[in-house]
Amino acid sequence: MRFVPHHILRADGTQGIANNIMPASEFQLIEHYFSRLGARRSDVPLGVGDDCALLQVPPGQQLAVSIDSLVEGTHFLPGVDAESLGHKALAVNLSDLAAMGAAPAWVTLALTLPRVDEAWIEAFCRGFGRLAARYQVQLVGGDTTRGPLSITVQVHGFVEPGRALRRDAARPGDLIYVTGTLGDAGLALLALQGGYDAGEHLAALQRRLERPEPRLAEALALRDLARGAIDISDGLLADLGHICEHSNVGATLQQAAIPLSAALAAYVRATADWSMPLAAGDDYELCLIVPADRQAAVEAVGQTLDLPLSLIGRIEAGGAIHCLDAAGNPIAVARGGYDHFRNP
Repeated sequence: MRFVPHHILRADGTQGIANNIMPASEFQLIEHYFSRLGARRSDVPLGVGDDCALLQVPPGQQLAVSIDSLVEGTHFLPGVDAESLGHKALAVNLSDLAAMGAAPAWVTLALTLPRVDEAWIEAFCRGFGRLAARYQVQLVGGDTTRGPLSITVQVHGFVEPGRALRRDAARPGDLIYVTGTLGDAGLALLALQGGYDAGEHLAALQRRLERPEPRLAEALALRDLARGAIDISDGLLADLGHICEHSNVGATLQQAAIPLSAALAAYVRATADWSMPLAAGDDYELCLIVPADRQAAVEAVGQTLDLPLSLIGRIEAGGAIHCLDAAGNPIAVARGGYDHFRNP
């Protein structure tokens, strides 16, 4: 795959023409910002610059592939910091690899830009490139085009046959764990849109929204202990619902066990609203399904990694998800996460 800078609007307002008759300055833009973005890997015989990348899957590995798009006004607020956006564009895709227990390797990037703003591109690449270098990911191709701001990233990773964490693996009696705290990104969005005064917590909440951290190291460490996993992108109930549907099981959650940051705890105390940790999404923590006899081993790994790991419920027979309050009474919950074709 190559970057093909067709129909990009130059900073001076003039428009280039596709493919080989593009002005050299735009090819230089790609050469300068994208051709060496991320790590250098020995399994990439040919990366950015030709019609296709040439990639070598190591022997004994399966290729895990995921793709996500971020669209301005849908996935991120207009005017968001470009460096943070570069970080998040890659992080949300690396989170998918973490959820499968796959080690990251390669990435492609398609950018749709309203205009060429080199300061914006430089900051975006800085955020994207630092995260790629941290996880030894190489950019191997992509595309640029003119239009409303959107970013599409495809990641590729490796996992040995039989070791992937799958959504269809849950069994009645399994334990449900989550990493980190839930609801912070949703509360950040509410605060940034003027619906809540987060006070001193705003900066920390905004970082959770704009710079999520994929749980890759944690997923690889827990891969052989967990039975299945999913990353929490659409909300705990919606994403756990995907596991239940694929595995033909149900679940019971303990509301009091759901991990909350100080900001979320203050919000819940003030509003009695549990929709943030249960349904807001965009946290990119992991929901892990663990056989009950591996509880001690999983929690030992969590302590070794200094990983916040919370046991929040159990997989049950049937297809329903129940949530119990601190007294053990059922509470009403809505499972629906964000749906691009139902939500406005």
